[in-house]
Amino acid sequence: MSKLHRQGGAAHVFLIPWWLGLVLVTAVPLLASLYLAFTDYNILSSPEFNGLENFRRMFQDEYFWAAVKVTVIYVLISIPLQLGFALLLALILDRGLRGLAFYRSAFYLPSLLGTSVAVAILWRQIFGDDGLVDRALSVFGLELGSWLQNPSLSLSTLIVLNVWTFGSPMVIFLAGLRQIPEELYEAAKVDGATVVRQFTRVTIPLLTPIIFFNLILQTIGAFQTFTQAHVVSGGTGGPANSTLFYTLYIYQQGFTNFDMGYASALAWVLMAAIGLVTAVHFVLSKYWVFYGDD
Repeated sequence: MSKLHRQGGAAHVFLIPWWLGLVLVTAVPLLASLYLAFTDYNILSSPEFNGLENFRRMFQDEYFWAAVKVTVIYVLISIPLQLGFALLLALILDRGLRGLAFYRSAFYLPSLLGTSVAVAILWRQIFGDDGLVDRALSVFGLELGSWLQNPSLSLSTLIVLNVWTFGSPMVIFLAGLRQIPEELYEAAKVDGATVVRQFTRVTIPLLTPIIFFNLILQTIGAFQTFTQAHVVSGGTGGPANSTLFYTLYIYQQGFTNFDMGYASALAWVLMAAIGLVTAVHFVLSKYWVFYGDD
């Protein structure tokens, strides 16, 4: 037996845990949920096949449409703000500040903590009744009360929380900025380009692959937001369904109402929606994303 063949056999042995995880943790539950999406299943009794009834039910479910509306608004507002703020900070850090490693780590930390239960509880204290924000605004005579109990403001608090987790895209933007040749900026200066023109004509075009990468990752993550909404609203999606995220509605149907068939159908619609949005991004990318060979 050749040495190369022996090494290949050893590699397959080390891949066994990964294959087990893929099959038992991902593939089997995925196929099971696909089957349950076409059934009436309440955990306590055996699944009963009901065809497309779960999907027809969605069109008449006002809470389904409320969850779709909240999630779409959240994605459309929070992602541009988050990526814009991340790019701004990356541009500032790219100036060559002292202690760059410290600032990079400090700004990245919220990305690690932003989806945690502890931060969601902290957010509830900050924007809750008599919270930090309420006290700060009261100094200026603004008595808004609890933002989390105000249907017109509650979603805004979660958008702010998502923008606060700008660290991950910021680090990626910073890495992309470091790859832009300095000679291009020097040539632009020789041609009389202002700082703004250098940004729009040099930085942005060369950074579009990085922008596209961050856009895809953050959009998928935003559609899957759950922890923050669950903790802040106490699992209700209130007030007045203003924080009823789609994933939270799936949780309510599956683990509160024990309607696993409907919850599975909702989950597959979410996966299809994420796939469709991602595909649209890739189709449109050919009109604004520029690679080195373009």
